[in-house]
Amino acid sequence: MKQDTPDPGKRSNQELLRAGFRALNQGRIAEATECCKTVLQRSPDVVPAHFLVGLVALEAGERKTAFSAFRSVTKLQPDHAAAWAQLARLLMSEGQVNRADFALEEALRHVTEEPIVEDLLGTVYSLMGDYGQARLWFERAVGHQPRHPPFMLNYANNLVYHGETGDADEVYRDIVKLQPNSPQAHWALAGARRATDEGHIREMQQLLSTPGLHPRAAAFYCYAIGKEYEDLEQWDPAFAAFEAGARARRSTVDYDEAAEKEMFEYLEAHYHPGDLSGDGNPSVKPVFVLGQPRTGTTLIERIIASHSQVHSAGELQQFGLAIRRLGNHTDPKRFSAAMFATAKELDPGKLGTLYLETTQRMQGDAPRFIDKLPQNYLMIPLILSALPNAKIVHLTRDPMDACFASYKQLFADAYLHSYDQQEMARHHARYRQLMDRWRERFPDRFLDISYEQTVANLRPAVETLLRYLELPWEEACLEFHRQESAVSTASAVQVRQPVHTRSVGRWRKYAARLGPMRSELISNGVEVGA
Repeated sequence: MKQDTPDPGKRSNQELLRAGFRALNQGRIAEATECCKTVLQRSPDVVPAHFLVGLVALEAGERKTAFSAFRSVTKLQPDHAAAWAQLARLLMSEGQVNRADFALEEALRHVTEEPIVEDLLGTVYSLMGDYGQARLWFERAVGHQPRHPPFMLNYANNLVYHGETGDADEVYRDIVKLQPNSPQAHWALAGARRATDEGHIREMQQLLSTPGLHPRAAAFYCYAIGKEYEDLEQWDPAFAAFEAGARARRSTVDYDEAAEKEMFEYLEAHYHPGDLSGDGNPSVKPVFVLGQPRTGTTLIERIIASHSQVHSAGELQQFGLAIRRLGNHTDPKRFSAAMFATAKELDPGKLGTLYLETTQRMQGDAPRFIDKLPQNYLMIPLILSALPNAKIVHLTRDPMDACFASYKQLFADAYLHSYDQQEMARHHARYRQLMDRWRERFPDRFLDISYEQTVANLRPAVETLLRYLELPWEEACLEFHRQESAVSTASAVQVRQPVHTRSVGRWRKYAARLGPMRSELISNGVEVGA
């Protein structure tokens, strides 16, 4: 016999709140909403009810309501660390970096041994690009609540960023044991080693058939299945999985191609030599390795970082964040025409100095450090103005290989153009045109290096690199694959091996299925091979 749900009006506030949090944890959003609504109608100043409203709003994707609820919590209880941490995360995701800095400071002032808050703080530091601090908080969260898969997942992802893939794999395996349907953990495990049979594929295919599986979860499984089929050189099922993953992921993202086009047009129209006035910071420490993702940036980073005078700082967000902080820029889009309009008015010296200050913890002890954020290619004029003595290395790669390498890769929250063949191709055409403009306007200010030429003939490429960087020759740069330091990207497995040409022309294995991408590149003026 079905039990009647108790009348909310007959339950105490405490009972209603317990029921509301329980309903939220079980995904019953309407019931959780009703519980906190009843409490607040009776007692408008009950802090846990406002906090529950915020959590329910986050689950429902109602960010404005969530922000308002957490602000109410901090007004009623200024030492509520969890609410401050939630605000910091919301503000960072909205691009409001200065307000996020303040909220984070307040959360840090009041935090106690609360695993959920510690995990949140790790997430905020990750959004701020400070993965070292993030690690400390993720470690605390799993230390205080050791077998909680969501905390374990964030910790493992941070380990991957630091290149500690062996330790991360152990955590991912533990997650799968505790919670077999863990899409991101399965995806990470697939990427960590080369598949030798279809055992894991069959396991993931069964999980993929789970009724009601969210498209984001489905994407993790599909990309993992595609990767393992590719390991087994089963090209047709590999492509079918990549295509299904791209379709699932594309359905979950809001890619504004018109806004991206506007941004590229703004950069071409407004960034010329002499447009940025003022003296930059004269530091010679930064080395920027940039370009499109999956084009060899990690390989070049590893080669340079094998030199005794260079430390790899990873993919740093700090240059873009420095623009936001100095310009008080609050557009939630990571990069936009409006952001570059703000950047154009900034003092180059202040921009360069703030970048160096906010990367201090990541720079290491060597005389030089590498920032390997691929998207920094958008900011080449700003980098040259703010840090005139910085070195910039730009990777080039065959357009079809470059586009397909991104298309078959599941990214976190970047590169939203990469989940549709034609959108990917149009983006790539815009990127190539912009790089042509930078070469024309800033000749000899950065080095183009070919992925294909590097893997075909390593020594001359390394000689060219070190000569441009004004570094003395070191044989260790040819032995980059023996380096023990961290590798944080999807290329981690590959760069542990000597250079090889297996990825050159890989797109041809799938040529019959990549017609839309190839046609779109050609129609946008990009030369592609037969």
